[in-house]
Amino acid sequence: MALYPLVFRPIYKEKVWGGRTLEQLGRTLPGGASVGIGESWELADLDQTSPSGGGGAAAHSVIRNGPLTKRTIRDLLADLWPHVMGPAALTDRARFPVLLKYLDARENLSVQVHPSPEYAANHPDAVIKYEAYYIVRAEPDAVVYKGVVEGVGPDELRAAIDAGTVPELLVAVPVREGEMHYLPSGTLHALGRGILAAEVQTVSDTTFRVFDWGRTDRDLHVEEALASIDFAPTDATPWERDEPVSGRPAAGRRLVTTPYFEVVEWTLDNVVTCPWPDDRLAALMVVGGAGRIRWGADGDRSVDVTAGDTVLIPASLRDAWSETDGAMTVLEITLPDAHDSRGGEDG
Repeated sequence: MALYPLVFRPIYKEKVWGGRTLEQLGRTLPGGASVGIGESWELADLDQTSPSGGGGAAAHSVIRNGPLTKRTIRDLLADLWPHVMGPAALTDRARFPVLLKYLDARENLSVQVHPSPEYAANHPDAVIKYEAYYIVRAEPDAVVYKGVVEGVGPDELRAAIDAGTVPELLVAVPVREGEMHYLPSGTLHALGRGILAAEVQTVSDTTFRVFDWGRTDRDLHVEEALASIDFAPTDATPWERDEPVSGRPAAGRRLVTTPYFEVVEWTLDNVVTCPWPDDRLAALMVVGGAGRIRWGADGDRSVDVTAGDTVLIPASLRDAWSETDGAMTVLEITLPDAHDSRGGEDG
């Protein structure tokens, strides 16, 4: 079967800290106005049942366009792995290696950490999670908490957990729209209230909480967290390199490069035609505006996309490009190749 740009149905997650901001992207959310939808999983291929309370569960995104409608990403990979993935370096050929989400933080998320590589190596049920937040919308006073202040160690943090004063030990970083914040596994962190973020992460739902802002109905995981946290000073600046990317008729910025994924922001304006790479998989998160993705020898086939849509461009699709009549902002997520030194085990 000839592959084409694949669009997926979102998987919504109700959260105590969630809101309804995704409705502003034209989404029809489940539940009434009082039901907070904190996460929308846009592209997920997760088997793991978290040992900690990350709140997720096994989930496999379902295709919602074209001949492959109603098939899952897992089905697709089982049948067409090399055509979808191309030369990507992967440690588990059975699953898609990144999870793409939107996070709507009406309230602060818990202060949490994901397993360090060392912790995960010794605990097979714990999986590392490297993640990056792209700030889609933010209230004026919004912050991301990234790491602990210099001089804080396990003893000081344990005392603050007991006293309920953990936020005093965190580095609070003001955010603005268009920034990317990178959080390697082992970083103590929290997404602050008033933020809508697009999240790119490795496939894991292992989360260890140490503080939950007065909420008492969810477990903490203090010992696991203390064994995972990197107490070294954290780079509190946005992981926004503002590195211009050329080669396409659109404005590009390389935002973050990790051992597991790379994110480039592209801004299309005034019917810019932006080709997507040949022989290489790309996942596109449309974070602003609207447009079309065309493919076929003459561009005679197309799918409309708008803010909030996530599209997978299979590696075998060699003639796909995007265009817009106004403006559209797209995050392009790519994976390291098999020969790329960024590739590595994900614990």
